[in-house]
Amino acid sequence: MHGLNWHPHLTEFWRGTLQAVAWGIGLVWVLRTYDLISRIPAMPNLTMIDWDDMPEGAPTLTVVVPARDEVEKIGATLDALLAADYPALKVLVVDDRSKDGTAELVDRYVEEYAQRQRSRRPGPGPQSLDAIHIADLPEGWLGKTFALMVATENSESEYLLFTDADVLFSPSVLRRALVYARDTEADHLVVLPTVQVKSWGEGVLLGFLQTLGVWVSRPWKVEDPRARHDVAGVGAFNLVRRQALEQIGGWLPQRLAVLEDVTLGRRLKAAGMRQRLAFAPGMVLVHWASGWGGLLRNMTKNLFAALNFQPLLVLLACLWIGIFFLLPLLGLAWLPTLFPALVILCCIGATYRVLGAVSSIDARYAWLYPLGALGMIYAMLRSMVVVMFQRSVVWRGTSYPLRELRYHNNPRVWERDARRKRDRETRAKRAARRLAASEDRRGPRRG
Repeated sequence: MHGLNWHPHLTEFWRGTLQAVAWGIGLVWVLRTYDLISRIPAMPNLTMIDWDDMPEGAPTLTVVVPARDEVEKIGATLDALLAADYPALKVLVVDDRSKDGTAELVDRYVEEYAQRQRSRRPGPGPQSLDAIHIADLPEGWLGKTFALMVATENSESEYLLFTDADVLFSPSVLRRALVYARDTEADHLVVLPTVQVKSWGEGVLLGFLQTLGVWVSRPWKVEDPRARHDVAGVGAFNLVRRQALEQIGGWLPQRLAVLEDVTLGRRLKAAGMRQRLAFAPGMVLVHWASGWGGLLRNMTKNLFAALNFQPLLVLLACLWIGIFFLLPLLGLAWLPTLFPALVILCCIGATYRVLGAVSSIDARYAWLYPLGALGMIYAMLRSMVVVMFQRSVVWRGTSYPLRELRYHNNPRVWERDARRKRDRETRAKRAARRLAASEDRRGPRRG
């Protein structure tokens, strides 16, 4: 008899547990979606007329374009930058050991622009276009990070914009970004690019990636210094005040950081720098990769690094995606969880719609979001397996040992360093105040 009564009680327990889980996930989705809907429209949009001005003081700006084997794309990027309407601008290309003709193409651009400047032809454009060619990569550096360091040391501008060799800029976006950075006293400004979608596979994966990104870092919390984990960093548009970059030690502390853009944002935020994020639909364009397969190949380098090269974090992230995005689909098949499952699906649809308004990724890709979730899980597991099998990250012909990458991609390292630096500065300020108070009590010395 006890055995017969045990199963109904157990079934009732699991029934209640599953219902509670479904409603709990639904509540979390509702709260995050409410924040998204209410906060995203209020965020700065650089396409608005408010930012169509000249920044106070016309600060100098250097756009740094690191390039390795980008002969097919860098020409369009340079054409866009040479049409910029900001007068206090310099463009610096750093050729990182290219073998496909990138160096020759860049040199031709530099010479032609110098001739145009000598002839004093009227028209918009930067003050100068220069190039630096790197022949050898020092040990202990990633190629791109070393290129950024070289550019920083070979420029003197007040602001530095770190971008990529496949990004297209509207003529006014640099000027508008500086107006916003100046007005908000930003040490670090990220302008989210408009990702060009050229196939349904790209749309499915990128649409899900931007939805997942809202859970990783809340865009509306980036400027909040107390929100330590809400950080911005995008390789297409990282605008940094030079003094802030120097205060955190430049590029040396992150010389082996695979995600150099996000790492820079984390380090600046950890150091207490003022971080800002803005939208600019259609003003910064980038085509990340060609097709579903191209995106998955690009993610092989990035995703395991994004999770600190920790297999447990990868497995937990995959489990979280399964619970928050795929499990609600199963909830549709059971009446007690049908309503919370529908609520979650509506929240996912609303997220796609709100983000699509500023990213230009069609909200209709929400109908295929399960494929995006499965693709992301596959990409995470693939990134982990490939890197662990190789015991290194192989990127653009260079192999970087996993043992060294784990240390230099651990956010606890620079958070600890930033905390120690803040503590030293706080102690120094307190000592200075005590010394000043002591001198005030003593009064003026008699001669």
